[in-house]
Amino acid sequence: MRKINTIRLIGGTHRSRLITFPDADGLRPTPDRVRETLFNWLGQTLYGKHCLDLFAGSGALGFEAASRGAEEVVMVESNPAVFKALQGNAKKLALGNVALHCEDGLKFASRAQGAFDVVFLDPPFQSNYWPQLLPRLAELLAPGGLVYAESGNLFEPGTDWQILKQGKAGAVHYRLMGHIKQ
Repeated sequence: MRKINTIRLIGGTHRSRLITFPDADGLRPTPDRVRETLFNWLGQTLYGKHCLDLFAGSGALGFEAASRGAEEVVMVESNPAVFKALQGNAKKLALGNVALHCEDGLKFASRAQGAFDVVFLDPPFQSNYWPQLLPRLAELLAPGGLVYAESGNLFEPGTDWQILKQGKAGAVHYRLMGHIKQ
């Protein structure tokens, strides 16, 4: 039997509401302390912002953004069981600003259209997605858009990216980055 895990939203209209998610390989929800730091960096509200949670996992980042007033939050998750949990949480929370997609994050990014103000990236730590993701994300960002990235190891984003803030919690390195227009 699979264990059901919970995580609490820490801000916005759905503060203190619980979301659930199953155990899955590589699924590590962003801890409360790190989410609190991230949303302090971004500002407590995201009114009018368009957000992309490319490897949604538990949905902690995407649902947090939706709770904090983002106009739209697109969440992408490839694991069918985890995606089903995202659907259940979206329905339970009745957040009309969330769109869910069950597919690989890299494939979604390669064909996505639009301009996102904030992109949340927490790909599987064992993947080497960064070299493929970062050039495509530069094209998906709205002017002044930001990328929040979590990784198991520090990676060099390249000269096209500026690291605005960064931190480490346990084995997780996290950064807020902006793209430098060339």
